[in-house]
Amino acid sequence: MRPTNFCRSVVLVAASYFLAGCSVFETSAESIELGANDAIEIFKDTIDGSEIFLNQSAGYLVFPRALRAGLGIGAETGEGVLRINGKTVDYFRITSGSLGLQAGAQARSIIICFMSENSLNDFRNSSGWRVGVDGSVALIDVGAGKTIDSQNVRDPVVGFIFNSSGLMANLTLEGTRFTKIVR
Repeated sequence: MRPTNFCRSVVLVAASYFLAGCSVFETSAESIELGANDAIEIFKDTIDGSEIFLNQSAGYLVFPRALRAGLGIGAETGEGVLRINGKTVDYFRITSGSLGLQAGAQARSIIICFMSENSLNDFRNSSGWRVGVDGSVALIDVGAGKTIDSQNVRDPVVGFIFNSSGLMANLTLEGTRFTKIVR
């Protein structure tokens, strides 16, 4: 088998297991909480200004580990928490699908801040909030050692993708759906 065919086969098998596993395994509330706490600490440790940013938000979603995989057809899923005043009020699942030029698998952490009470209420009152349909998310591109300035961000919903591992370059949340879950 040629190396390119081998790589495609490995990615296809990995994506198949990923997609099958996403609907089979549930994460406990305790595990989601611990993961969210770890993700927030990583966010604070690697991005200067992040703590002030989180404190200024009306509430924020934390997805400690969102998994995405694809080979032509891609999918992403993960479970996380909605925190208001630093306390978890609900649990959510993130899901998205895509079609196009893509290959690989990746794990990443996502934090989405609702910078106004209106944006937070719109999110909480929806039955399945979808990026690009129910609202937009301004993604802030931050890497290790960078600084964010909450004074310059005027968008009502702001997202951060960080702590990525794997081989899949895609910095978007377009079409992503957030659904409330019971844990």
